[in-house]
Amino acid sequence: MDDLKLLKEISEVNGISGFEKNVAKLVKKEISDSVDEINFDNLGSLIAYKRTNKDNVPLVMLSAHMDEVGFLVKSIEESGLIRITNIGGWYNHIIPNQSYVITTKQGKTYFAVSGAQPPHGMSAEQRNKVLDLKDMYLDLGVKDKKMVLDLGINVGDSVTPYQEFRVMNDKKTLLGKAWDDRIGVASLITTAKELKNEQLNCDVAYAFTVQEEVGLRGAKTSAQKIKPDIAFAIDVTFSYDLPNSANDPAKLGNGVCLSVMDGSVIAHRGLFDFVEEIAKKHNIQYCYDMLSAGGTDSGNIHTTGDGVITMTISLPCRYFHSHVSMINYDDYVSCVNLLKEVLKAIDNETLNKLKMSKYN
Repeated sequence: MDDLKLLKEISEVNGISGFEKNVAKLVKKEISDSVDEINFDNLGSLIAYKRTNKDNVPLVMLSAHMDEVGFLVKSIEESGLIRITNIGGWYNHIIPNQSYVITTKQGKTYFAVSGAQPPHGMSAEQRNKVLDLKDMYLDLGVKDKKMVLDLGINVGDSVTPYQEFRVMNDKKTLLGKAWDDRIGVASLITTAKELKNEQLNCDVAYAFTVQEEVGLRGAKTSAQKIKPDIAFAIDVTFSYDLPNSANDPAKLGNGVCLSVMDGSVIAHRGLFDFVEEIAKKHNIQYCYDMLSAGGTDSGNIHTTGDGVITMTISLPCRYFHSHVSMINYDDYVSCVNLLKEVLKAIDNETLNKLKMSKYN
């Protein structure tokens, strides 16, 4: 577990949708020595290329999104309390009584808590009601609006969940915020590092995308810029190891998940079968994943141009879109090992077979 430092940093760095700059800086620092070229699209997605310097080889895109769910400062009340609006999907039950970080446009950070009334004196109806976001607020521990403004906090500043990274008690489960999709980001960084000196038969574009949580936006622009032949989105999926969960194989410790479909994409069947064969050949632990709703960067990548051969590779995750998500270290290792072996196996023959698999 030599890469715990990377996992800690990549989880704890703040970067909600539209505010991914500090995540991109960390990615650039970590990956620069392992790739040949780094550039950005106009939305802010970072694209790092590993080149073969050969003509007419397949171009493979690996995508992981840098952004996390959070909030924006919507208004500041005369009392100094702050009203917020959500960026990405939240379950309102889990927003109150949590810690957050507000980041100003000058880069200063301030702790705040999402206040909630104590239950004393509440009616049963009040205690059981889920608060609307419009009725919630952040408390900075100040006395009035002037104190908030003097701190440099203004409407539009980002609000990020606060959670420190921890290795849990089985020494394999990792607690952190933003595993959706920072564990995918870490997987791409580690893959690039471990393939640094490998001679491949395909060019690789590692795409660290923005604004996935608000509509897969960075995936669209980065795929248009890259124009890949084959693409993989690396993201998280449900971990079905909780009370009342469906009896599905995606669970912490069950390996990397090969996604058959979700609400945004149906995996290219030829590519799915090819990846599964690689996993079997190299004894990489894997399971299947299938969702009827939700989506990943694959949703926009696969419809780029005249279509891209695409699938999603996922890692089981508990409690994502909250402060306290959990992933399994061994699943992360399985993901990295699978990505490495897949990239080593892709060449022109592979690409031609995948293209023809839709017709033969």
